[in-house]
Amino acid sequence: MSSTNETSDTTKPRQVRVAEGHWKAYDRVCKQLDTNRAEHLNAYIRATIAEHGDAEALKLLAEADAEVAERRARMHPGRPPKTPPAA
Repeated sequence: MSSTNETSDTTKPRQVRVAEGHWKAYDRVCKQLDTNRAEHLNAYIRATIAEHGDAEALKLLAEADAEVAERRARMHPGRPPKTPPAA
């Protein structure tokens, strides 16, 4: 549970406005990088918070990372846990 008193067992879809051509090109680039848009965007978000976040942002990042790790462990028994990319 995060410090915002929200409870969740899933990540939530977020709406962002992106030009169709950008989204398609981004998909192609992510495939070349052997990733997908969601993984790439999440890695970018984590890195940005780690680099520029204040103490509260870093605390929220740690809580979110723990939540994701716990959920992945529940959903994929036997699968090695994903570790967040180094900041």
